[in-house]
Amino acid sequence: MLMELLQPNRISRLRRLVQAGFFLFILFAGWRFYLFFLWASGRSADFVTRSPAIEGFLPIGALVSLKRLILTGNYDTIHPAGLTIFLAALAIGFFFRKGFCAWICPIGFVSNLAEAVGKKLRVLVTPPVWLDYPLLSLKFLLLAFFTYIILWKMDLQAIEGFIATPYNLVVDAKMLLFFLEPSFLSLWIMIFLVAVSFFIRNFWCRYLCPYGALLGVLAFFGPVYVRRKPENCIDCHKCNRICPAAIKVSEKTTVRSPECIGCLECVAVCPQKECLNLTAVGSKNLPLITLPVAVVGLFLAFWLVAVLSGHWQSNAPPELLKALYMSDLKAVAHP
Repeated sequence: MLMELLQPNRISRLRRLVQAGFFLFILFAGWRFYLFFLWASGRSADFVTRSPAIEGFLPIGALVSLKRLILTGNYDTIHPAGLTIFLAALAIGFFFRKGFCAWICPIGFVSNLAEAVGKKLRVLVTPPVWLDYPLLSLKFLLLAFFTYIILWKMDLQAIEGFIATPYNLVVDAKMLLFFLEPSFLSLWIMIFLVAVSFFIRNFWCRYLCPYGALLGVLAFFGPVYVRRKPENCIDCHKCNRICPAAIKVSEKTTVRSPECIGCLECVAVCPQKECLNLTAVGSKNLPLITLPVAVVGLFLAFWLVAVLSGHWQSNAPPELLKALYMSDLKAVAHP
């Protein structure tokens, strides 16, 4: 079974399996955090350890922590797991395309499921070019906004002040409440994003995710990419049809697009030998299994180093968090 999954033509199934594994882990981590939230908010007498993995959903805070780390050398002690996951995603993004998006991200996994259902129901549509390109710019505009606000405008004093605020201590709980008790507007936005994903594949990832935009910029300059040999191409266009990022692979010699997520589906579906290959700068073609193994391995390496060095668990005392959670969380405003 394992050897079958390692075959190039099984790369799609392997990707779904890896994604599903991370998705189930995130569900487990989310459930553990919910149980901790119940204890900390006085709704349960049973103490459950807070799961650090949920900090992966705090990328904006992680960007603030990254700037602080660069300026001072001090690692975030409030949400260290969030910074660790962010650093791992950045490293993967540079060295192995947007492998975090293709192989690890739970939102990407859900988007893929919605796309599969849309294909099954034959309701998927492709936006026209005049609409697609302006929509593609949205995530880069969001990335530019957060980069300007955090990397350019926030000085060290502002960063230190933000990290010390009660808001930063309970931002994960506020994120949980956002989903448990959404406002009318938030609820309809979430319904729209879910619904539109059945009709336009990877809507959130393709058009709105600034995280993905950042990883795409890094991947553009990375050493690993898909290379096409035009002389071996038979113009079947199977690579174009299967690409989740809608890249015209058959028209390129090297696929360095910031939209390429490193899923390798185009290489796996290509019927012509030595037409599409996974390639690293200055080396020969790489086996397809190299990329997913490297992506997952690098991610787990960051996690292991963080655990062993004490940069995974938050040092915020549970009793302090409980005191904050027992107050009106919705009243804790962004500084």
